Amino acid sequence: MPLFRPVIRLFSRRQPQYFRRMTTLTTTVSTSSASETRFHQARFIPPDAIFALTAEYLQDTHPQKVNLGQGTYRDGDGKPWVLPSVNKARETLSAQGLNHEYLPILGLQTFREATAEAVLGSELFAQQKSKLATCHSLSGTGALHLAGLLLRACQSPLPKIYIPEPTWSNHHQVFSSLGFPCESFKYYDHGTRDLDIESYYSTLKSAEPQSIVILHACAHNPTGCDPTKDQWRKIAQLMKNRQLFPLFDAAYLGFNSGDYDEDAFAIRYFVGEMAMETGICISFAKNMGLYGERVGCFMLATNTSEAAVNTQSMLEMLQRSEVSNPPAFGAKIASQVMGTKDLKEMWFADMVTMSGRIRSMRQTLYDHLLSFGAPGSWDHLIRQSGMFGFLGLSPAVVLKLKNEYHVYMAANSRISIAGLNPSNVEYVAHSITQCLKNS
Repeated sequence: MPLFRPVIRLFSRRQPQYFRRMTTLTTTVSTSSASETRFHQARFIPPDAIFALTAEYLQDTHPQKVNLGQGTYRDGDGKPWVLPSVNKARETLSAQGLNHEYLPILGLQTFREATAEAVLGSELFAQQKSKLATCHSLSGTGALHLAGLLLRACQSPLPKIYIPEPTWSNHHQVFSSLGFPCESFKYYDHGTRDLDIESYYSTLKSAEPQSIVILHACAHNPTGCDPTKDQWRKIAQLMKNRQLFPLFDAAYLGFNSGDYDEDAFAIRYFVGEMAMETGICISFAKNMGLYGERVGCFMLATNTSEAAVNTQSMLEMLQRSEVSNPPAFGAKIASQVMGTKDLKEMWFADMVTMSGRIRSMRQTLYDHLLSFGAPGSWDHLIRQSGMFGFLGLSPAVVLKLKNEYHVYMAANSRISIAGLNPSNVEYVAHSITQCLKNS
């Protein structure tokens, strides 16, 4: 049975009950009139590890410090890069005259349509258009949150969410905060330093029917290890057999290989070839460099036009209750880029530039580690792809790199390859080598 068929019943007969359920408070507030006791049960939450690492890096005054923690693209000089296509779109918008009026609740329609067409490709988009529900979101995080809200409203009891281990840390936070039971499954083999595809298959074969599986569309964060096309085909078949719902986190389309169509293969296969209801959470932070503009989109491929209309109406209500309507400027830039032939071609060239520089730095780091005689094997570095590399260092070595060499990276030794450049890559490789030889 299609996952989103219950949406029709929900809105035709149970709308008042749903709203009451949405507005019910989940915590009890003390009846005491003493205002100083109101938040006495609040607990301290440690800062986000990556943002805390970046703050520590910024306070470091060492001249050779290197930040390999935060996943933002940097050019060959280690500086933020405004994509030429984005710069041109911004100039065009400014010349046309910008205003600061509200967008509709679902967001900028031209942006939503251009995003869906880019993700699915023109032919599949034309076939599926009437069965798509889309909503402009606060980047990829907002898209994931909207997906969670929609799934929570459509499935009772709440389904289990299977999340690869390791993964982007916010996956667990987003879905557990919405009350979903989250279960990790082994994705990466630390021994072989590669994707553990047999464990992946085993999890899918035994997963509870109607559960949700988080899938990284490409450039898996943090390992950089993606399934092959044949493995994606098998994953899709197993999920369809088991009646599992695929929810793609698509933060790196085009940024991974430099070819948008190549990076979107898995999504298009699930939607087109397998005809599966599929959720896609899209971000333009990485592939357009629109980090602070928070440009994203949630897209749902349903099985019927009726389900698409109903789920889109739910997304509109959910968006209204969360942020009212999304920010406009970044979406207007993205829409201009994707909707203008010359700018779209320029954007594709920009992604080739970024992905090519990252591949070059990955190879250069590998070459320097070998030339310095770094203990162990480093072939995994050049098997991986995308912005991140998973070095396989112990927490003790990671700490030593920070304290003695001022090289900052996540505690699990995930590094942002984009943080490497010709002026620091040799130093980083030498620092890693020295730490390993002296540990």
